[in-house]
Amino acid sequence: MENLIQTLALAALPVIFAITLHEAAHGYAARHFGDPTAWLAGRISLNPLRHIDLFGTILLPLGILLLSSGGILFGYAKPVPVDFGRLRHPKRDMLWVAAAGPASNLLMAFFWASLLKLAWEMPSNPYTLPLSEMSKIGISINLVLMVLNLLPLPPLDGGRIAVSLLPGRLAWQFARIEPFGFPILILLLFTGVLGQILWPVIGVVQGGIESIFQLY
Repeated sequence: MENLIQTLALAALPVIFAITLHEAAHGYAARHFGDPTAWLAGRISLNPLRHIDLFGTILLPLGILLLSSGGILFGYAKPVPVDFGRLRHPKRDMLWVAAAGPASNLLMAFFWASLLKLAWEMPSNPYTLPLSEMSKIGISINLVLMVLNLLPLPPLDGGRIAVSLLPGRLAWQFARIEPFGFPILILLLFTGVLGQILWPVIGVVQGGIESIFQLY
């Protein structure tokens, strides 16, 4: 029980910021490309409280952490409202708005990797071990969210990127999968298929980050 509480305490900050900054990045990108909807709604913010969803940000990751063993830990925040019709070039700009979320997770993975390197290089003190463990969780959760969201399955970011890249009629037909996207994702998670798809890709990206920061 004590180990579980320690794990939850260390995971809370990386998980919350990985999820909420992902959503904020969508809002920043949408505003840049002409849609102020998220900005007008007060959702372009680094304040996690503006993005936290009780189920997706707290209960879902907690449930996965408690019920799974070595599974894919993920969650979601309140989706940032984006009116794609207000983008200057809706179909083209949709790609960049969608890609902003995974890109933010990659940047955060680099941030946590730099903190992990710092923890390893610092003289040993009461903070080095907690910082090291928190940084490892930060790298892991951000890489999971990045790779997960790049799956070509609407409404994930990868699905929207695919819609942006596909020809008009094919894009419209593919977008019709969106209402079934989340149930498909949950099914893949609890059958273990999701992990088989994601872990090899995550491993490659993590290996690259470890090489860059010499985390051996």
